[in-house]
Amino acid sequence: MDFTSDQHLDDGVLERRFDLDGIPGILWTPEHTPTPAPLILLGHPGGLDRMYPRLVGRALHSAADGYAAATIELPGAGERPRTEAVEQARADLQRAIRAGEPVPGEVVDRLVLPLVEVAVPEWRAALDALLALPGIGGPVGFSGGIVSIAVRLALVEPRIAAALLFAGSFVPDAILDDARRVTVPLLMLLQWDDEGNDRQMALDLFDALGSKEKTLHANTGGHTGVPGFEGDDAGRFFRRHLR
Repeated sequence: MDFTSDQHLDDGVLERRFDLDGIPGILWTPEHTPTPAPLILLGHPGGLDRMYPRLVGRALHSAADGYAAATIELPGAGERPRTEAVEQARADLQRAIRAGEPVPGEVVDRLVLPLVEVAVPEWRAALDALLALPGIGGPVGFSGGIVSIAVRLALVEPRIAAALLFAGSFVPDAILDDARRVTVPLLMLLQWDDEGNDRQMALDLFDALGSKEKTLHANTGGHTGVPGFEGDDAGRFFRRHLR
């Protein structure tokens, strides 16, 4: 992990950008909190620069609760190279949505599974590097982003103690199979009127999740209309499991 820049934010938080074997990332650490600080990994749908305003807001919220927060760029997003097969699958999915047709399962598989297979090992490598830094320790939470990545990571990474899932992306059958074996505490957020995603698929995923402690918060509104108070509920959720 090579740090490429740093800046001190007004809220007493140090923001450092880094490169991890060609993968861009950002780490936020509170400057006036006893260490080691628990860590929350911030998922997102891709494009660090595009997502930065929302990511830094979530990171500052986490820092106010005494957590470090970090994120990395997704495969095929930002300046990372695209793959023709995934781009074709994305075009096929968007074509079906525009036509008001059901999205075929094989299209979802071609779009999501290659991303999961690459992104999850990258998140685990980032976690190795982050937990080796002074002032950062476990336990670790995962928050948001593409739900299939979050589910697979919660299944295979024993250092993840709790996960906040953002429903709102298409889920392959293979990820539903993974979900049945997930055991960490979960909080899922669902936007009931999400214009681009399948509500029933989100409900099926929640039903499949094997965790004994799992909670679903459903709010009216579109994809980007998550109410601000959900941030407070997320904070309480992570305090129960990361402190």
